[in-house]
Amino acid sequence: QVQLEESGGGLVQPGGSLRLSCAASGRISSFYHMGWFRQSPGTQRQLVALITSDGQIKNTDSMRGRFAISRDDAENTLFLQIFNLKLEDTAVYYCNARGPSGDLWGRGTQVTVFS
Repeated sequence: QVQLEESGGGLVQPGGSLRLSCAASGRISSFYHMGWFRQSPGTQRQLVALITSDGQIKNTDSMRGRFAISRDDAENTLFLQIFNLKLEDTAVYYCNARGPSGDLWGRGTQVTVFS
């Protein structure tokens, strides 16, 4: 089974940027779509953005403009570029892939925005 591993999280001040990566152990071109979700303590996991196998992108309306999802099929990696980070962006960010066998999840990477 394909494994997903996120990286790139960390501590950042408001206004900063981060680029998260999700490395897959297999071909990501086989997935229907991949996406990024995030979860803060005491809240439900919420969709940030997803990208289909043919490159169509869907962003959650409230996050449109500051979150850019992309994929590199040759490197089997999914990315999330986050611009102008805000305190409320503090969360664990998870990579997701949906394929014929169902949903796969990574363990997440912590993003903490502090002033």
